[in-house]
Amino acid sequence: MSTEHGVSDGVRDARMTRVDEGVTAVPAGVPGLSAASGASTAARLQALFEGHRLTPTQRRIAHCMVRRAADAPFLSSVELAELAGVSQPSVTRFAVALGFDGYPALRKHLRDVAPAEPEADEGSYNEYQQAVQSEIDNLRHLAALLADPAPVVRAGRLLADSRPLPVLGLRAASAQARGFTYFARKVHPDVRLLDEGGTMLDDRVDAAKRAGATALLCFALPRHPREVVEGLEYAREVGLTVVTVADSAFAPVARHSDLLLPAAVGTGLAFDTACAPMLLGRVLLEAMCDALPDAQARLEEFDAKAAERGLFVE
Repeated sequence: MSTEHGVSDGVRDARMTRVDEGVTAVPAGVPGLSAASGASTAARLQALFEGHRLTPTQRRIAHCMVRRAADAPFLSSVELAELAGVSQPSVTRFAVALGFDGYPALRKHLRDVAPAEPEADEGSYNEYQQAVQSEIDNLRHLAALLADPAPVVRAGRLLADSRPLPVLGLRAASAQARGFTYFARKVHPDVRLLDEGGTMLDDRVDAAKRAGATALLCFALPRHPREVVEGLEYAREVGLTVVTVADSAFAPVARHSDLLLPAAVGTGLAFDTACAPMLLGRVLLEAMCDALPDAQARLEEFDAKAAERGLFVE
């Protein structure tokens, strides 16, 4: 079902990347497809696509293959073209862009590296359990990405150094942005929630920049509002470094982000579920706290005042 929170426009299970005009840079030491032991089929496919300069049409094919990961090694070029909504020659060019002689060679490679054991049968789960299992898988993928903490550490430093720190989240992503802002204000001296689009968004980005902001944190989830893409483009134009938490490295916001941290959303229900993006936001908070020398003192001060005011029920 396609809703405001519905089917993602990006590929699931992408690794944390730095994005520069559509180029995905794979961190040093990240294994390729053949070495991704224990990874899901989708993760194995994603590893194959990383590090290649793909056109928008080719990214669409990659998106389709990851979504249909279990079927991908067995699809003909015609079938894949129909599923992705592209031409059959585009599928051939896609395979060549990945370094294969043609699509048959790519398909053979996918079959050769397919997991020896079939993935767990979820046929016994009802639709609600399947949605939960999907989110568990998304969290496992996020845990695997965090094996390399460097992108999150870098993001934490960027956010800690920005005074003020604007946090953008519209529509489906507003809850993640608001939650991050609520906690970040306890340790960061000036966090500004940007939850309005249109010309008001540009005004508030300008105000943050004039006040000394150097970075902007964006939560971008499907369906991706045009205003978010335009807002990030403008933020970079005025000189802000954009850190984005998105559902995929292939999301529409990717080319307008300096540091993209992907966390997949679940699509098994009528409205997307976003456990992994929320948890990644909390991880970013931890990294930001580590980069703020007075974070612990601020937390202790808040706890003391909360106790004095009887703020929470024990």
